[in-house]
Amino acid sequence: MGQGNQAADRKTASRGMRRLWFLLALLFAMPALAVQPDEMLADPVLEARARTISEELRCVVCQNQSIDDSDAPLARDLRIVVREQLQLGKSDDDIMAYIVSRYGNFVLLRPPVEPATWALWAGPFAVLIIGGALLAVWSRRRRLVETPPLTAAEIAEINRLPD
Repeated sequence: MGQGNQAADRKTASRGMRRLWFLLALLFAMPALAVQPDEMLADPVLEARARTISEELRCVVCQNQSIDDSDAPLARDLRIVVREQLQLGKSDDDIMAYIVSRYGNFVLLRPPVEPATWALWAGPFAVLIIGGALLAVWSRRRRLVETPPLTAAEIAEINRLPD
């Protein structure tokens, strides 16, 4: 009987260790970059610039990843365009302008603050302000509602309840 408990304890401990290692692996997991070796430039300085630019551009397919992180074919095409532009001697700003001229500000992970994007930039603050105001109104109304005092019949029924 003692050996059965020990085996169960070892099994539980082993399962717990596997879970711990899994959680640690998830904690320290780094996102894999989607850049393929055949896309990389031979010049490390240009490649570093390409990576910096690619991290600023949104994958228009995935919409929540940079083109540097995305496996989408369009993201690959954009990475190649960025590298081609770098090889032509274009500046980082020229390359960004070139991409934006074709896809609009949506392709930028950090779009500029301008009239067309004011709602985008002010939206989170507006939601917080409106939500805070609604919470304040709800809280105030909740406090204003008073419960009426107990009637004599209710008090008598409470007194009849066993302790």
